[in-house]
Amino acid sequence: MPHSSPGVASIVRDSVTSSSPGRFWRPADFRNSPSAVEQAFHRLVDVGELRSVRRGLYWRGTKTLLGMAPPSADKLVRAIVPEKRGIGPAGASAAHVLGLSTQMPAKPVFAIPARVPSPVAGIKMVSRAGCRERVKAKAKAAEVALLEVLRDWAGLVEVDSDEATRIIRSRIADGVLRPAVLAKVARTEPPSVRGRLATLLVDCGYSDAAISIGGGGRVRGIIAK
Repeated sequence: MPHSSPGVASIVRDSVTSSSPGRFWRPADFRNSPSAVEQAFHRLVDVGELRSVRRGLYWRGTKTLLGMAPPSADKLVRAIVPEKRGIGPAGASAAHVLGLSTQMPAKPVFAIPARVPSPVAGIKMVSRAGCRERVKAKAKAAEVALLEVLRDWAGLVEVDSDEATRIIRSRIADGVLRPAVLAKVARTEPPSVRGRLATLLVDCGYSDAAISIGGGGRVRGIIAK
């Protein structure tokens, strides 16, 4: 590998070390030769100024006695997935985020509206490439989480139906969940998710949103099953 020139090394070092913690760095952030920038990044990793995340991606976090703190799982996923919108927790991670379960998975799980990129240690990703309304409607992470929980309500939710309804209603009141957006996003969700979402919105007092999904009044009780 060719050695980076002192000029490139200095430019990269000064830019990185003068930046605030909490951002990713890539060779494309500089106009210099990518190989020279990579060399400079490697040197900064060696002296503890950067953390290597994967090939071509580096992280500058807060320094601790144990080394540089890694990026959060959420930030890392958003850094490596081309589509930044419509990303959110899946599986047990989704139920926990919404307060519907106390179970924490060994690895955080994320649903992404695209093909799954190459694996990242400590994180699991599942593809929801067909759920394009999550992207178009700019669904928030919590809204994606609810849609994911509705894929396996009985297997993920610990609380009873009344408590679940109370929790979701409070999330709506807080603005964390938006019934109109959820109804719009449901267009590209599986039929079972659409039915369960309609039921939940009816139970939470949002019949208009449920009707826009279709079948809101005809699927009552499906969530409890």
